[in-house]
Amino acid sequence: MTALGRIVGVDVGGTFTDLFYYDEEAGAFRTAKVSSNRGDEAVGFLQGLQSFGAVAGLTSVVHGTTVGTNALLERKGARVGLITTRGFRDVLEMRRRDRRNTWGLWGDFVPVVERDMRLEVGERTLADGTIREAVDEAEVEAVARQLLAQGAEALAVVFVNAYANPANEMRAFEAASRIWPNTALVASTQILPEIREFERTSTTVLNAYLQPVVGGYLGKLDAALREDGFEGTFHIVQSNGGAMSTDTARKLPVRTALSGPAAGVIAAAAIAEAAGFPNVITGDLGGTSFDVSLVAGTKTALAAQTTIDFGLVIRTPMIEISTIGAGGGSIAHVDAGGMLQVGPESAGSRPGPVCYGAGNDRPTLTDANVVLGRINAERPIGSTGRTLDVEAARTAIERHVAKPLGLGTMEAAEAIVRIADARMAGAIRLVSIERGHDPAEFAAVPFGGGGALHAGALIKDVGLKAALVPRFPGVTSALGCVIADVRHDQVQTVNLLLSNLDAGALAARMRAEAEAARAVVSASGLFTERLDVLFELDMHYLGQTHTIAVPLAAEDLDALSAESVASAFREAYRRSYSRLLDGIDAKIVNLRTSAIGRRPRFDLSALAPGADASLEGSRRPARPVWFDGAWHETAIYDRLTIPVGTVIEGPAILEQPDATTVVNPGLAARVDALGNLVIEPRA
Repeated sequence: MTALGRIVGVDVGGTFTDLFYYDEEAGAFRTAKVSSNRGDEAVGFLQGLQSFGAVAGLTSVVHGTTVGTNALLERKGARVGLITTRGFRDVLEMRRRDRRNTWGLWGDFVPVVERDMRLEVGERTLADGTIREAVDEAEVEAVARQLLAQGAEALAVVFVNAYANPANEMRAFEAASRIWPNTALVASTQILPEIREFERTSTTVLNAYLQPVVGGYLGKLDAALREDGFEGTFHIVQSNGGAMSTDTARKLPVRTALSGPAAGVIAAAAIAEAAGFPNVITGDLGGTSFDVSLVAGTKTALAAQTTIDFGLVIRTPMIEISTIGAGGGSIAHVDAGGMLQVGPESAGSRPGPVCYGAGNDRPTLTDANVVLGRINAERPIGSTGRTLDVEAARTAIERHVAKPLGLGTMEAAEAIVRIADARMAGAIRLVSIERGHDPAEFAAVPFGGGGALHAGALIKDVGLKAALVPRFPGVTSALGCVIADVRHDQVQTVNLLLSNLDAGALAARMRAEAEAARAVVSASGLFTERLDVLFELDMHYLGQTHTIAVPLAAEDLDALSAESVASAFREAYRRSYSRLLDGIDAKIVNLRTSAIGRRPRFDLSALAPGADASLEGSRRPARPVWFDGAWHETAIYDRLTIPVGTVIEGPAILEQPDATTVVNPGLAARVDALGNLVIEPRA
């Protein structure tokens, strides 16, 4: 492994590709924002890297990618074949007997594996691991050949109860391997050796679905980097916020879902902690979506599973992120009931907002901000070299929103922004108020290309105490790629009763799991200062379905006992439910192990304004901006040249190459010691 050296974080979004370059030895950094090339994301990736000079001198590149997420949402993965236990071919369609629409019996669902591509073989493993019927390898080979003949590009092998004993499943996997023509072949126990057949089947199938897509994309990028002379390490950010090698990403592409947004949360949490804000709600506003996550006590929230779209369940640790279709490219329209809507349909990067002049004639949120004067048409974000067409945006808003609603053009533009603000506020309430958190104790951390445009409105609409705008909000996710730790999570179902627990055997299993997880992190190639191992037990009382997470200290394995596990369970259960169920035995369902290679801490003070920063030098000509139904003469500043400690009262606009920050009337923005903007209600 090499030291940090020169590292670049790359986040490919739907509209822009964001890059953050850091030279540890020189303490120097640079940022870049270039247009994404939807359908061939490698183009923007490489163009951005080359803007920093010779690729050959880079030590490592860490990438947050949306390729897997987009393939799932757009159903553009590989054609998958599934080999499963006889009688269980319809697990993917039965799901949890949930419905797309809670009320009523309408709505449809099409699994990513068609029914004629789901074939059965004879085998049976019992829940205790006993093999009642051995698998016939010749039958597996015949079924695999049939799936190939039917056009399968990837293959998943999922046997019932394989988590308890993988012998049958691995024999079938090896038999299929003998005739399968590529590496897009996976068994469920390689992905998720955990109880619950639907979640295990769904996660395994989606992994196979993504292997050719993500593997092909990473292979293309890797080859292009090597052709440019790159000799460093190439890594991918996982949905849990940790980095992994591209070899691991090719094997486990399902872990790249929500990769880019996860990197943004990691960076936002680090920035907030350094700035003295332990409780924040992050909001990543890009071209197509608004991604929200809650950080309490400096800790990001991890979910055991995530639903990417209805019926597409991935059970692997992910940072909890709620997403709504409200981005800069979200299209504003009046629905059949005469109500103004913003999103979820988006103009994306191509053709983009009307003001981009690329062929779209329907107004977007960006068009509304341009018409209101909040975005400078002469200095838009990104290295596009374009000047925005304000008149085209105004005409589109007038035609599609103002006239149908009987509003003036400016009132209609403001209505578009307010509808978008309301949707964003609803997403923030979902992760805060509806989960028992008081928004008044949290600050917003808006980032992405458009987050800082709406920070002030979110403070007022939700009742947040402040907004903390990062120094470079438009490339925050790329910064997250640079500072992300290396991480590997794994799970194993154990099904042990607490009343007759063999603590020594459990400790031995935990050591073995820790060693396997450490090996993955150590093989990643990224420099780490230390390696930590974390353990959690999924436990519940007998008769219950849902489990709670019970953390155990890795350094106490020699002293592990049934009583220490019971004590940890009681503490975790009381913390969650405020009571215990005395007299009922408890059960350990799963053992979860996380190995985390801690990266060198990024010194965020490197981002602060330099000694040459000057408030007077940062001033630009004022311009009228529309707020609250009227034009306001508004001060305009070059944000990056404003010195530390400066307080700017709203209304004001702070511009920089990667984002624009709006300070609404009644608010004030202060530049903190790290160069962040702290926006608060004016005293």
